[in-house]
Amino acid sequence: MHTDHSRPYRVEADIRQAHTLPANFYRDPAAFGRLREEVFARAWHWVGSAGALPTPGSARPVTLLEGLLDEPLALVRDQQGQLRTLSNVCTHRGHLVVQQAGPCQQLRCRYHGRRFGLDGRFLSMPEFAGATGFPRPGDSLPVVATANWGDLVFASLDPQQPWIEWVQPLHARVGFLPWDQLQHQPAYSREYEVAAHWALYVDNYLEGFHIPYVHPALNRVIDYGDYRYELFPGGNLQVGTAKGADEPVFDLPDDHPEAGQRVAAFYFWLFPHLMLNVYPWGVSLNQVEPLGMTRTRVRFETFVWRPDLYDATQRELLHQTELEDEAVVEAVQRGIGSRLYQRGRFSPRMEVAVHQFHRLLAAALES
Repeated sequence: MHTDHSRPYRVEADIRQAHTLPANFYRDPAAFGRLREEVFARAWHWVGSAGALPTPGSARPVTLLEGLLDEPLALVRDQQGQLRTLSNVCTHRGHLVVQQAGPCQQLRCRYHGRRFGLDGRFLSMPEFAGATGFPRPGDSLPVVATANWGDLVFASLDPQQPWIEWVQPLHARVGFLPWDQLQHQPAYSREYEVAAHWALYVDNYLEGFHIPYVHPALNRVIDYGDYRYELFPGGNLQVGTAKGADEPVFDLPDDHPEAGQRVAAFYFWLFPHLMLNVYPWGVSLNQVEPLGMTRTRVRFETFVWRPDLYDATQRELLHQTELEDEAVVEAVQRGIGSRLYQRGRFSPRMEVAVHQFHRLLAAALES
């Protein structure tokens, strides 16, 4: 294999000829830092549930990607009921403004008393009568791009991809579902910490190739032979059909691309780190959050629209599958430290989504 030393992370467009990202990518602090600023700092992130702010005139603090970006934000619902995300850093001396969730008519910094409206506008400041050119636009709290998909609230500091483009594939495939009826279930949500590079966790998620080898319980439910992938700009979809006649499946509209098929799950991945696993009972939102070169936190947030279908069996299958995934991802983390392993090849049928992910990472590092 010829190596282009000027483009060490180049991945061929033709999957039949392409090699994976080299092992060095997962060990490269410079690549990790660059992706933090140029990809994660510009990505859309899940920041909470709309139901967590049920009444107008309320706010709650949010830390965006704690452990990686550590950006202090405030999720706010104003008196008209509109949701916003604001910088949670006072424009006077940098103190945090919102420090606990609760009702509020306006925001006040407890350090020196600067006040802001729930839209972020500067309202007042004690002892500034002699300041010239005050207030200026920069004295208001920066407003962060915010959007919601049903109960799911997302924010981005500097969106690289417009919201409507980012979620368009969801509109097209699962827009018929009752997203406005989703109910967040914190009691069934949990966090996992994985001793591996965040991209290795995503690599594993993006292929069903390993299901027969790693997930015996899932393999009894999902028809591996009918497992399908679909790519779109900035993400992809994996479609899992039910193997058994008793498994819950979607009641699909007549004009749906999978109409007449026994679809058990739509697995959406949106670059770089968000998984929306859509089931007949609801949604498991998984957000992959890097904590370091070899540590990753994965949030599993559960949202339900058919509680009658979401039982202990479903919960145990998700938990068991996650533990099995963690075991193989952590084994790969140990393996890429080998002096003998360089890079692999892709299965042209089963690893098209992994190939897409590697190409997106390579493009970000070469931009």
